Amino acid sequence: MKVTIEINGQSVSEDVEDRTLLVHFVRENAGLTGTNIGCDTTSCGACTVLLDGESVKSCTVLAAQADGHKVTTVEGMAGPDGELHPLQKAFREQHGLQCGFCTPGMIMASASLLKHNPKPTRDEVRHGLEGNLCRCTGYHNIVNAVIEASGQEVDR
Repeated sequence: MKVTIEINGQSVSEDVEDRTLLVHFVRENAGLTGTNIGCDTTSCGACTVLLDGESVKSCTVLAAQADGHKVTTVEGMAGPDGELHPLQKAFREQHGLQCGFCTPGMIMASASLLKHNPKPTRDEVRHGLEGNLCRCTGYHNIVNAVIEASGQEVDR
């Protein structure tokens, strides 16, 4: 079937099998490999993208379901001049990553969280990111990064 998805402001049209997952469309058809494939069961959140501005785990969305919609990946977060998004900067500044595998999904889920709650508490950040797993950081620095990106003071 023919699928057309606007990804990071660019229209991507491809003929795909009807069972093609959005994560595979993004990686294989659009060539954007920042979105990671982790578990394929919606458990880890490494594949999180924004679909029409809302975070979704792209391993559980068919490309056909995203036909005609807008997708933002971690590559689309930076400004047109390449300047990092405040969340990307905060993750770097607060050491909110180690191996980096979960980072794209964490950033995308955090963007959705901050859209709905611009000044979350630490507990609200933890709750908002509970569907995204990190096996390296222990989450403390990830929470700090989201707090910093929200413009709040980070507890040191």
